[in-house]
Amino acid sequence: VQLQASGGGLVQAGGSLRLSCAASGSILTTHSMAWYRQAPGQERELVASVSSDGRTNYADSVKGRFTISGDNAKNTVYLEMNNLKPEDTAVYYCNARISDNPWDDDKYWGQGTLVTVSS
Repeated sequence: VQLQASGGGLVQAGGSLRLSCAASGSILTTHSMAWYRQAPGQERELVASVSSDGRTNYADSVKGRFTISGDNAKNTVYLEMNNLKPEDTAVYYCNARISDNPWDDDKYWGQGTLVTVSS
């Protein structure tokens, strides 16, 4: 299983970006997908997640500004980021919990995509 993320870039404060992440390979079930981020010198943190039944979860710092959505048919997750702030600057990583067999599942990570918000 591979995760391919895209959509990062440089944006001014108050602007918007949309991240995408597509999972491919031997996929039986995608249980959940999520976005994490890691700023320089800080630990990786959960930004938002979405389960296969549509339940979402957000970090307090992004509630009301970011929206996560998933396309189960395409095994793709999106992160719409609005009203971006300089403190949102980080490398954003896609994560997915996927089963390639009926008995267990694994977590997979995509390559990071850099989001830089200038003040």
